[in-house]
Amino acid sequence: MGPLRQLIWIAASFACILAAQDDPPGRVARISYTYGSVSFRPGEVDDWFPADFNRPLITGDHVFANPGATVELEIGDATILLGANSLVDILNLDDSNVQLRMTQGLMIVRVRSLGDQGTFEVDTPNLAFSVQQTGDYRIEVPPNSTSTLTTVRAGAAQLTGSDQTFAVQPGEQVEVDGVDQPNYQRYAAPPYDTLENFLAQQEQRDQQSVSARYCSREVIGYQDLDKYGSWRSTPDYGMAWVPNNTPGGWAPYHTGHWLWVDPWGWTWVDDAPWGFAPFHYGRWAYVGGGWAWVPGPVSQRPVYAPALVVWVGGDVAAGGVAWFPLGPREVYVPAFQASPAYVNRVNVTNTVIVNNINITNVNVTNVNYVNRAAPGAVMAVQRDAFVSARPVQTASVAVRPDAVRSAPVIAALPVTPTRASVVRAPAGANVVKPPAALETRPVIAKKAPPPPPVPFAQKQAALAANGGRPLDKNQVQQLRRTQPASSAPPVRQVQHAVSAGPPATQTPVRHAGQPSSQPPQRAPTPAAAAPSSQPPPSKPVPKAAEPAPREERPAQPTPSPAVQHPPSAAPAPAKAAPKDEKREKDKTSKKDQKKDEKKDEKQE
Repeated sequence: MGPLRQLIWIAASFACILAAQDDPPGRVARISYTYGSVSFRPGEVDDWFPADFNRPLITGDHVFANPGATVELEIGDATILLGANSLVDILNLDDSNVQLRMTQGLMIVRVRSLGDQGTFEVDTPNLAFSVQQTGDYRIEVPPNSTSTLTTVRAGAAQLTGSDQTFAVQPGEQVEVDGVDQPNYQRYAAPPYDTLENFLAQQEQRDQQSVSARYCSREVIGYQDLDKYGSWRSTPDYGMAWVPNNTPGGWAPYHTGHWLWVDPWGWTWVDDAPWGFAPFHYGRWAYVGGGWAWVPGPVSQRPVYAPALVVWVGGDVAAGGVAWFPLGPREVYVPAFQASPAYVNRVNVTNTVIVNNINITNVNVTNVNYVNRAAPGAVMAVQRDAFVSARPVQTASVAVRPDAVRSAPVIAALPVTPTRASVVRAPAGANVVKPPAALETRPVIAKKAPPPPPVPFAQKQAALAANGGRPLDKNQVQQLRRTQPASSAPPVRQVQHAVSAGPPATQTPVRHAGQPSSQPPQRAPTPAAAAPSSQPPPSKPVPKAAEPAPREERPAQPTPSPAVQHPPSAAPAPAKAAPKDEKREKDKTSKKDQKKDEKKDEKQE
């Protein structure tokens, strides 16, 4: 290869890298379980709303578990359980990084996979907690307190304070008190509490999931498919999932609402308790007189899509908006700016593309979409209902089949969002906001987070001029230059932390501050022995509120589905602690035996 060709090859490779950096992330988070009142604030607005079940959570979003509430989040191959009075912000969420900000509360984390060069960081007022291995972790920021407690059940973690950083091993708990000159104390990990046992129970269910045989475990919401449907073999598409108890005439993308979620744009939020995975991954097929969901290859890491539908143009909906689901082997063409590599990944990870189709160069007007003629596939709705995030089933418009067959297909929907498109706000909803002091409380970070989202109000005029397409990265950067600096969450990045060994064991102290919704602190319980010659004392911790029955968001306007009660007692998720306790008992019994032998010698 000559010098000129080398330069051209390097320039092309660099251009591809830059283009890929502009791509949206391939994964999101979602609220998968709630009990009690849970509040949510999108990063683009300042108001709080009731949590919208099945809404994707992205960088900049905020979740608050109100007093007495419990909420579970799914992020790729990780599960997070938040206790009452917990405030968590998503500082960064992309294909490689998870960075969360918690200014108060209890967070229990189970990380099943970190991926290639992946990072998982939780930033608190005292420290940055970095997950080093897959495992189980616990982070607590008590209210009215200057301390943070971190516990490693399994795996390994690194703590970064304002002045030093050190490792935390399985079976250890570390407390950091203070910020500028923090005090570090190490303890043995306390016994598992009810919330941790509840999460372990969920993990046991997930490990036995039938759906994991047919789709990747990184498909968010795959666990719900076991309860609400069954897998069947189809002659054309292999194994497919069929939902249970759907009403006559049901079709996908017919019960729910549309939201505007940057950087993807129009995003579908389904009402069904199982309605995340089948509407953001895979494809839908009409087989055997009904609808079945066909997942992508199980070996592929899936790429999230906002909605896998085809938009119908023309006046088929009498001035409204119409769409139908993509079928298997059909190419999804994003309305947002994306590199050819992204377009390829979002398709090949969600369906099988055949016939040597050029995925990155598809003209949607020339495709014979299989679901276009399927019975009841096309859904049309009034434009005002679409834009204002109203349930589409309450504002549907009848369309004639012959009009659908002759109507053109369009790649992007020329509908401009409004502020009402950003979040669904049920009328008369009682929303509990976190205290303002918690929202502005600074945290320590090891890794610098990306800039916060540009407020929707600053983008609205540009979106109106963009023909219904999301803004590209350059347009967003131009708007960000005018964004007030105070809108960024207060994050203090550590610059010069000194690597140190684990803190010395000290006498445990009790916390004065406890969440008002939790019962009084329980008496100390003998803890598992730490991996050292002299086991440190265990630290008494507040008893977490008992996890509630698994509650799904009801479809609108149908009544709530039955709640699922977890067993009253769940087994401890790990056996390490009991083994350590047994070792201590064995040591004690041997010591007692030696004492008895000495007594006998003296008597003789």
